[in-house]
Amino acid sequence: MSAPVVEDPRDLAERAVLTVHSPFDGREVGSVRQSTPGDVERILDRARAGFAVSRALTRFTRHEVLDRAAVLLRERADEAAALIVGEAGKTIRQARKEVRRAVTTLSLSAETARSHAGEVIPFDAFEGSAERRGWFTREPLGVIVAITPYNDPLNLVAHKLGPAVAAGDAIILKPSPLAPLIAEFLVALLIEAGLPAEVITTVHGDPALAQALVAAHDVRLVSFTGGFATGEAIARGAGLKRLAMELGGNAPVLVFADADIPAAVEACVSGAFWAAGQNCVGAQRILVQREVHERFLDAFVARAGGLVAGDPADERTDVGPMITAEAAERAQRLVDDAVAAGARVLAGHRREGSVYWPTVLDAVPHSCALWQDEAFAPIVAVAPFDTEEEAVALANETDYALHAGLFTTNLARALRVSAQIEAGGVMINDSSDYRIDSMPFGGAKHGSMGREGVRFAYEELTQPKVVCIRT
Repeated sequence: MSAPVVEDPRDLAERAVLTVHSPFDGREVGSVRQSTPGDVERILDRARAGFAVSRALTRFTRHEVLDRAAVLLRERADEAAALIVGEAGKTIRQARKEVRRAVTTLSLSAETARSHAGEVIPFDAFEGSAERRGWFTREPLGVIVAITPYNDPLNLVAHKLGPAVAAGDAIILKPSPLAPLIAEFLVALLIEAGLPAEVITTVHGDPALAQALVAAHDVRLVSFTGGFATGEAIARGAGLKRLAMELGGNAPVLVFADADIPAAVEACVSGAFWAAGQNCVGAQRILVQREVHERFLDAFVARAGGLVAGDPADERTDVGPMITAEAAERAQRLVDDAVAAGARVLAGHRREGSVYWPTVLDAVPHSCALWQDEAFAPIVAVAPFDTEEEAVALANETDYALHAGLFTTNLARALRVSAQIEAGGVMINDSSDYRIDSMPFGGAKHGSMGREGVRFAYEELTQPKVVCIRT
C-alpha cells in the first residue's frame, strides 16, 4: 500500500530519509521522507486547500469514508498488527487488540459524522423571543495539527483523524518518528476508502518542524498526545489557538481489605505491564490496605515474575521490548535511584537491550522520581495504607492525574472514594488502564486540557454556529 503524497514528488526525492528499526532486534522495518521548517508554507498551502475540500463534503460522505475505512482496516488487521509489532514492539496479541480498537474508533467517528450536527434552540422559551426559531450547527474549525506518540501508534492516530474527518477539518498529521509507518498505513486506508488525499497531510521531521507548524497562524487547533516537557513547549509556542493535550499520568490503584484479591491481582498485572508499561493510564502506584498487603504483594510478585518477556512476534510473549534501548536504560536508572534511596526490588529489574523485565518494588520513598513522576515503563511501586483517608491522600499526592482504579466490595466506599480522587476517570473494581473509545478521556490536573473519546474530541474540533430566524 503506497503512502499518501505530502508534497511534490520531485521534492520528496531530495528529502532526508528516516529509517525505522524494530525496537526488539534492530532490523529495518521501513522508512519515511522527512520535511524541514522550510517546508512549512507548502505544507500549510496543501492543508488550506484540503480544508476547502473537507468542509464541502456532506456528512453522509464523511460517514461513508470512515465506515469504509473501518471495514478495510478490519480486513487488513493481520497486516496492521504485524506492522505495529515491527515498529513499536507491542506483542502480537496486544497489537491485534489495538487494531480492533482502531476499527471501533473509526466506526464511532463514522456515526458521529452524521449524528452530531447540532441542536434546535428553544428561542420561544424566553421572554421577547416568541417570534424566533432557530438552531445551532457544529462547524469545522479549519486546519488542525495532530502530533501522536509511539505507544498506541494506530489507535491514537485514529483518535485524531477519525473525529477530525467527521468534523470536516483538514489535518496535518505528524506521527512519532519512532513509529510512523502504521500512521501512513491508516492514512492510505482512508484515501482508499474515498477521502480526498489533500484532507490529510502527513509530515515527518524533528521538533523544529513541529514547533513551526504549531506556531503557524492558520492552524486553529493543536492536538497532542505525549510528554509534559513537549506539551509545555507547544503551549509556549502555539499563540492564540485551541490546544487539546493528553500529557500522561501516574496512576494509583487502591486495593481495600474487602476487595476480591485474586481479581485485583490479575487486573493490576495487566494494567501495570501492558505494552511494556508504556501506557499513560497504566497502574504505577498500587496502594493496598495493610490487612491484605502481604497477601496481595505475594500474589502480585508471583504473577509478575511469571510473565514472559522478549520477542513481541512470539504468541507466548506477555511483555515486549520498550521502544528503544535508551528507554529501557532510563527505566533501569529510575529503579536504581529508588533502590539507592531505600526501595526493595521484589521482581524484575533485569534488562537485555530494549527488553526490561516486569519490575515490582516496595518501600519506595515518596520523594523518588519513581513515585512522583510518570515512569512509562513496566515498573510498579506497591505500598500499604491503613485508612481510607490515607489512601485518598496518597492517590492524590502527584501532579499528574489521568485515571485511577480502586477495588472494594463496599459500594458506599467505592462512590465516596471515587468522588475524592482527583483524576479524569476512576475505574471501580478495575485497573486504572481500563478505557473504551467512546468515553471522555483526559486528565484532571497539571497540563491536561480537552478530552479525547470520539464524540468529545469531535466537539473540541468543531465550533457552534447559531442561526436564528425572526418570523
